[in-house]
Amino acid sequence: MSRTSSSTPLLHAPHDGNGKKVSKTRRSDPEGAAENGIALYTTKHDLPGATRLQVVDLLGQRLADCLDLQSQCKQAHWNVKGPNFIALHELFDRINESVEGYVDAIAERIVQLGGIAEGTVRAVAAKSALIDYPLALGSGEEHVAALSDSLSQFGRTVRLGIAEMNDLTDAGSADLLTEVSRGIDQWLWFVEAHQQSRGH
Repeated sequence: MSRTSSSTPLLHAPHDGNGKKVSKTRRSDPEGAAENGIALYTTKHDLPGATRLQVVDLLGQRLADCLDLQSQCKQAHWNVKGPNFIALHELFDRINESVEGYVDAIAERIVQLGGIAEGTVRAVAAKSALIDYPLALGSGEEHVAALSDSLSQFGRTVRLGIAEMNDLTDAGSADLLTEVSRGIDQWLWFVEAHQQSRGH
């Protein structure tokens, strides 16, 4: 269905008295809306429209981070070398499969709230807050160090996202991100086990 169809009305970011779009407001503004004229599909979901705009914007950031993390898992999976090749090759692919599930869950939550899940490579590159994954890594030790850094960073942003969802009284999104956080913590444990020693 076309987004411009009269049967699918949209909730737009606010305009001033002259019909011009209002510039981006701070996320703490309960009546604020996202920038660039972001519009939502109408829905019978009982979260207020202004809240849904903020939630969709915040979840869009986490979606970009999650897609970036997934690509980093595949980068490690494809290129790892060394005596632990099989174990790490398979581990990195298992993490990728789980992260793909998180991607779907976050993207579908965005759409449930009337938003558009932006998952193209260019959109992810513009939005992701994760550190760049070094492309020249080869050894298992290097990939373990790099991927554990990314898992840790993503886990932190997800926990911040839980707090943001709670502030916006969106229990569903908070619960979703809590599930993602638990999964990421487990995978971080699995990866870090390859580099940990007593006292570190």
